[in-house]
Amino acid sequence: MDKPYVLGLDMGGTNSVLGIVDARGHVLARISIKTQEYTDINDYVNALYTEALKIINPIGGMEMIRGIGAGAPNANYYSGNIENAANLPWKGIVPFAHLMSEKFGVPCTITNDANAAAMGEMMYGAARGMKNFIMITLGTGVGSGIVIDGRMVYGHDGFAGELGHTKIDRSANARLCGCGQKGCIETYASANGVARTAKEIVSSTTKETMLRQLDIDKITSFDVFKAAEAGDVVAKEIFDYTGTLLGQKLADFVAFSAPEAIFLFGGLTKSGHWIMDPVVRSLNENVMPLWKNKVKVMFSDLKEADAAILGASALAWE
Repeated sequence: MDKPYVLGLDMGGTNSVLGIVDARGHVLARISIKTQEYTDINDYVNALYTEALKIINPIGGMEMIRGIGAGAPNANYYSGNIENAANLPWKGIVPFAHLMSEKFGVPCTITNDANAAAMGEMMYGAARGMKNFIMITLGTGVGSGIVIDGRMVYGHDGFAGELGHTKIDRSANARLCGCGQKGCIETYASANGVARTAKEIVSSTTKETMLRQLDIDKITSFDVFKAAEAGDVVAKEIFDYTGTLLGQKLADFVAFSAPEAIFLFGGLTKSGHWIMDPVVRSLNENVMPLWKNKVKVMFSDLKEADAAILGASALAWE
């Protein structure tokens, strides 16, 4: 093979990680940049290129790279654009694949970041051999990749599977989401959602919790996890509340796609059983009897740093 490697890009709302991948699915090297530091998309692409050369040049330079596959929020597989992403610093329609191809000098294909993670799980992880499953990414936001009968679901416009922006709360006081709607599950079940719940409880109640010892504006989901591990009752309640809402939404997904399994992926999954237990309980409380205790809920089998990179890189082999 004259060009033995591809690049896989996992663009998150906080960090972007780019890796060199060989034909066997090995991530040979990776670099990362802070997504939010670049308010101009051209500055972001330039920074990514500069950092990428640090790992590309040692393996023979760009002439060894076949192409780029990228997973990004609101990425449209059909058009190559990132369109109105709620958690990225660039608004409107961004011709991302075109900009990357122009800068790197190789073809670039993009897909939704959750779809990329699902592709990685299907090719290299616990979903190998499965033809019907859902990948849920729990990071800055909530994403979802849906595989039905062995095929990724894109819909007619490339945006199928936006679980994070379906509503779980339709009340007047529902949380505002970055997409402009109120009450999206993303505002409750993401890492940021957990932090928002914690801040609301600390600021509006007198419940005893070690979270009060922290700067209220800097509380993170990891702080809540550490408190839960230490036996903090309020922290446990936060995870129970979060998992309950997410389980309700997953029950809706089960009703229309009948998956064999649902995989949870992303930073919030580091909370382990604190998030998993209420999700499974709530899911089974809210599905029709024919699916109760039938759908497996599992954490991703791949390292977080590799799954989306591998899935995205698969696009470049097509």
